[in-house]
Amino acid sequence: MHKITIALVFTITSLSAWAKPQIVTLNLPTMNCAMCPITVKKALSKVKGVTKAEVSFEHKQAVVTFEDTQTSAEKLIEATTNAGYPSTLVKTETP
Repeated sequence: MHKITIALVFTITSLSAWAKPQIVTLNLPTMNCAMCPITVKKALSKVKGVTKAEVSFEHKQAVVTFEDTQTSAEKLIEATTNAGYPSTLVKTETP
């Protein structure tokens, strides 16, 4: 039992060591009020793996940092769309 526990701990820590942060910029053309960025940020922040979400009403964009082993740009787009704000991918970068 002790060996299994050690193996599980090693596996979990190894997986997180391979996680690479990704930064994506999403275009959100339907944001039309001051409350929209708050709603979008809340939706993005609920996605597992998201570590930072900055939403600009002025630029109608969101810049999201996330762990690539836990989520993807597609899931972020799905989250904004489900919140009522369809988005498209503008840019992806690896810091």
